[in-house]
Amino acid sequence: MAPSNLDNTARVLPDVAKEAQPAHAGVLDWVGMGEIEMPVSLAGDDGRTSTAGARVNAFVNLKRPDVRGIHMSRLYLHVDKALSNEPATPGAVRRLLKDFLESHADLSDRAMVSLRFEHLVRRPALASDNSGWKTYPVSITGVMDRGQFALELGLTVAYSSTCPCSAALARQLIQEQFANDFAEGGTLDREAVLAWLGTEQGIRATPHSQRSYAEVKLRLVPSFQNFPIVEIIDRIEQALKTPVQTAVKRVDEQAFALLNGQNLMFCEDAARRMQAALERDERISDFWLRASHHESLHPHDAVAVATKGVPGGYTALPDGLASR
Repeated sequence: MAPSNLDNTARVLPDVAKEAQPAHAGVLDWVGMGEIEMPVSLAGDDGRTSTAGARVNAFVNLKRPDVRGIHMSRLYLHVDKALSNEPATPGAVRRLLKDFLESHADLSDRAMVSLRFEHLVRRPALASDNSGWKTYPVSITGVMDRGQFALELGLTVAYSSTCPCSAALARQLIQEQFANDFAEGGTLDREAVLAWLGTEQGIRATPHSQRSYAEVKLRLVPSFQNFPIVEIIDRIEQALKTPVQTAVKRVDEQAFALLNGQNLMFCEDAARRMQAALERDERISDFWLRASHHESLHPHDAVAVATKGVPGGYTALPDGLASR
């Protein structure tokens, strides 16, 4: 029997992207695939490897105006091979970008890949013997531009912020209540004052606090063997002092209240704390950060943005987005 003309071994599939000319000539900055679903593995400081579901963007430029399209499937297969066979490291990202360019040698001289995922970290309670899991949104972006490799690590950390202005106003009201409840010139009884301080009548006002978010984008120098995700998270949380908690008993809640009272901060204070912490790390060549306080007082956020101030580096645009 003669082979069917639909037999895959006996036919050549048409390649429209290669054979057809573009209707309009022009070079394209980026062409590729967005939101690819892939696993990503990371090597931890303890030697263990963790895996999370990631969304991957893979792109190359199209420098030839006479070619209609790139080889999309090659990008996908390179991403699949790289992320399935080894942990994500700076070296692995660099190799992946080189694979993009080698498979598009006649079409492209720039390549980009980005990964977004939630990184799970187990955190101890503040005072009790408990612990719990917390997720941190992470992004990793690598760019190979005419042989020059650039690497960016992005992180988001949730923390609590207590308003210094609100705290001062609350203290004033407490003072007024104290003056009303304890007559001027009278003898103060220590036990009576202690009891008064433990009542809702005595502490008649409290400052407002809110869940807040620190977003950072870091340009890393090539010396990193692995991505310092937990190390940078720890540095930010230590600077802010009030990261949100996981497992919480009453003793932990009290310890958290104490931390908030000792670390009153506007968004400007939070941004400067992070700025000082990141400037001390010589392995970070540039950074952009944003402190967003999701105010409980009003329906809009209080926001502060800072950069390292490197010539030609990150700039803080009015809308808070990082630009380079």
